[in-house]
Amino acid sequence: MTAGRRLTVAAVLTAGAVLVSGGGMPGAWAAAGATPPRAALTALTATTTQAGVPGAVTGAVPGVTGVVRAGAAGAVRAFAAPHRTLRLGAKGAAVKELQNRLGELGYVPGKIDARYGGTTQSAVWAFQKVQGIKPTSTITARTWRALESPRAPRVLIPNGKPDRVEIDLTRQVAVLYRGGQVRLITHVSSGSGIPYCETATWQGKTQRFCGSARTPTGDFKTTWRASGWHTSYLGQLYNPIFFNGGIALHGALSVPLYPASHGCVRLPMHVAQILPGLLGAGVPVHVRGRFQR
Repeated sequence: MTAGRRLTVAAVLTAGAVLVSGGGMPGAWAAAGATPPRAALTALTATTTQAGVPGAVTGAVPGVTGVVRAGAAGAVRAFAAPHRTLRLGAKGAAVKELQNRLGELGYVPGKIDARYGGTTQSAVWAFQKVQGIKPTSTITARTWRALESPRAPRVLIPNGKPDRVEIDLTRQVAVLYRGGQVRLITHVSSGSGIPYCETATWQGKTQRFCGSARTPTGDFKTTWRASGWHTSYLGQLYNPIFFNGGIALHGALSVPLYPASHGCVRLPMHVAQILPGLLGAGVPVHVRGRFQR
């Protein structure tokens, strides 16, 4: 993209900046096969915030000093979309522009490699859901227009703690805030709501487990966690961070466009790879909404 198509605008956002990096995170990005937002944003500088309302901030990745997102007041960095129809499996410059833009806005598209694969698709889904667009892997004019003038994710807890997670069951989206700023926005799949009874071998015994497969709404806090694959009586959880008894945010190989879990909040694997480096213990987790099938 030419310099004329990428303009730096010194506008202040009232709805939030997105940082998808944090102190000490470059290694985690590399491990996840992801790329922090590009250093081409170094022309941006720190802006200000309104009381209690996130605003644009400087980035924490070395060499990146303005990882920002769009808000109600407009966009900090103007973006001229290529407006090419893209489908899963596409390659080329337009895909790279898509990945860069999603990364700038905090949607974690994975490695910026000009290849439209599963990690980019999950970021597209999250973005579309926040914008009120029915999620699809095909990028058409409506999604490109939204990328040019994106809206902020809906704040579920207006007076929430500066560090918190908000899980929107209605939209199947999770938002991580740090220091009052939006750090990461991701597609999720929560509890299916379909009661289950399953037989599994647990602690050396064959047992039968039954439940409601619900992700309860309410206000919780992160507790214990495990690194890598953790075996529970209902399956495998990747990098789980528990926040309500046995309910956790965790990576999964399947994160579909509908609630499908036993009650946990499934994350794309590349998001689960970096989340432990951004989310500490005792951090509030707010779960709101209800998915309508």
